[in-house]
Amino acid sequence: MADMELTGAEIVVRCLRDEGIKHVFGYPGGAVLNIYDEIYKQTAFEHILVRHEQAAVHAADAYARATGQVGVAIVTSGPGATNAVTGIATAYMDSIPMVVISGQVPTAAIGQDAFQEVDTVGITRPCVKHNFLVKDVRDLASTIKKAFFIAATGRPGPVLVDVPKDITQHSCVYEYPKSVSMRSYNPTSKGHAGQIKKAVQMLLEAKRPMIYTGGGVVLGNAAPQVTELVRLLGSPATSTLMGLGGYPAPDPLFLGMLGMHGTIEANMAMQHCDVLLAVGARFDDRVIGNPKHFAKEARRIIHIDVDPSSISKRVRVDVPIVGEVAQVVEEMLKQLKASKEQPDQTALKAWWTQIELWRAQDCMKYDHTSAKIKPQYVIEKLYEVTGGQAYVTSDVGQHQMWAAQYYPFDQPRRWINSGGLGTMGFGLPAAMGVQMAFPDAQVACVTGEGSIQMNIQELSTCKEWKLPIKVILLNNGYLGMVRQWQEFFYEERYAESYMTSLPDFVKLAEAYGHVGIIVEKPEDVEPALRDAFGKYKDRLVFINFLTDPRENVFPMIPAGKGLSEMILV
Repeated sequence: MADMELTGAEIVVRCLRDEGIKHVFGYPGGAVLNIYDEIYKQTAFEHILVRHEQAAVHAADAYARATGQVGVAIVTSGPGATNAVTGIATAYMDSIPMVVISGQVPTAAIGQDAFQEVDTVGITRPCVKHNFLVKDVRDLASTIKKAFFIAATGRPGPVLVDVPKDITQHSCVYEYPKSVSMRSYNPTSKGHAGQIKKAVQMLLEAKRPMIYTGGGVVLGNAAPQVTELVRLLGSPATSTLMGLGGYPAPDPLFLGMLGMHGTIEANMAMQHCDVLLAVGARFDDRVIGNPKHFAKEARRIIHIDVDPSSISKRVRVDVPIVGEVAQVVEEMLKQLKASKEQPDQTALKAWWTQIELWRAQDCMKYDHTSAKIKPQYVIEKLYEVTGGQAYVTSDVGQHQMWAAQYYPFDQPRRWINSGGLGTMGFGLPAAMGVQMAFPDAQVACVTGEGSIQMNIQELSTCKEWKLPIKVILLNNGYLGMVRQWQEFFYEERYAESYMTSLPDFVKLAEAYGHVGIIVEKPEDVEPALRDAFGKYKDRLVFINFLTDPRENVFPMIPAGKGLSEMILV
């Protein structure tokens, strides 16, 4: 058996089987028909036929986010590959481990403007962790093994393998490598002992400590260690949009999300702390606002990240620690527990007194007496009805921020959204990926009437696979975040942000074979959600909530401003 010759197409399928892959998302085409013929013959994994290649990559992306495994998508050459680029870029910005196998025209035709030919390697180079063009069938198995290794190690990311059609027809002896050794790629996993010791001492000396967590805590499976560290120190903690769930949001030590739409207490504590521990975060522009404003307050910064290029990229740090965040924080915990020193409890108490004054401003309050449905209320009821246990995917815009603000995630990998790229159309295919991974879980897609229409064709995929996703449409009749910016910064010139020809979403959902519900009054919000997750728990339910069209997301930091320059109402 070890000397059996297989075609390239058979090798692709065998590699996926030997990698332990259980679900693959894709869309066939001429350049990958040999691969699809072999997929037809196997039973090791399920292939989910989407209705657009962008959706295949988003679904594989979300599958990876929710499970911690490498997601897999297969697309054909030319438009198949270019349709996938948005999904690849989305995964790249959020450091999601994924392998995309793309078909390519035969090797002899490359560069000849052949039918459905594009330079897939060239097009994707800026938005992948790495990519390969396979030119010899004998390199195919080792290349796929490298792709999975690169995608999952160090700072994760998408890897593309471009396979010409003739390579899928050629044959060679199949052998899938048991391990990978690459001289040019050796990610650091263990943090520097001396730097960790410095960091621990700095935390013990802090008068106004702050722990700032990002997506690296979730991706690095470091939530237990970070949670223990925060509670051991008694420090306040905050999280980026991508890090939500890395520390349990209901805990009183958690100050909420920080940044452009973060809480007063999180932003002010971030600005005025004297020692800041950043764990798996990158000081993004939506997190700290203007770096010059952030630098006005003196503080010492410890930065833990698996990617050395993220450290001191936007903000100068005092103690850089390169390594896997779980390992580094575990070592910090050991040293803190062994230390005879303790944080200054008097100073810490005074710090918390100040934080509680900021928290008392209750920046998340909104009008509960309105006759119109408030989107915040829908999210609060969604949390209540699901017991806080749902996987929540979102598209991008106001609804995304409301979901982040009003659904307090207490576990990692439950909040699935496009943070870095901000990709509209992500939510529904993402929900498909999560539901395929966890068939019995509650999965809600929070979306807007603009975003949902970008990949609404995936309602067909949901029907085919009987996916009981609940689509929570916060329908305000606008491209909401665009309208909000136009109100604040463009003197209410609502250029192309008003949706005047929306479909009847209930009929549209029903046309795809799903349950459609429209909700127009606040008192009907909870009953509709309870029906969706109870009466229709085994069906996809599309709930069209007609929300207040003038509601804005607060707090808000205008672009170019600092953390303490928030708009509150």
